[in-house]
Amino acid sequence: MSYHLPSHFSDLPIYKKAMDIIMLSRSISTYISQDLSYLNPDGTEDNNIYFTGDIVQQSTNLAPEIINAERERFSDKKHKHLESLDLLTTRLYSNCRRLERSNSNGKDYLPMLRYELRKFRKLQRSWMMTL
Repeated sequence: MSYHLPSHFSDLPIYKKAMDIIMLSRSISTYISQDLSYLNPDGTEDNNIYFTGDIVQQSTNLAPEIINAERERFSDKKHKHLESLDLLTTRLYSNCRRLERSNSNGKDYLPMLRYELRKFRKLQRSWMMTL
């Protein structure tokens, strides 16, 4: 994912961490979806496969929300982007927990993503104070 950004956006620690989370979630999703793409013996698909797409979509939306919050001039609109960012991280974290209960060899990598999300939340709290 490549945005045309002023250099100060790409230097933000929270933005860098969001980009790390995007790469990690894409890799994990690809690995897990290969295990979950097979049909069950009764001919149904594994419902957990949808969570792999969710973690990619939610992680991909982190960086644009950071950029929007940084660019916004009015505090009420800035807070809406911050709330959206908080909601994305909460959903991403819970979808990781759901995928850990799946029948996949890749679920061992999900604690690493949750660890990165916890570090992201810490950065998010300190970053919010600077806005």
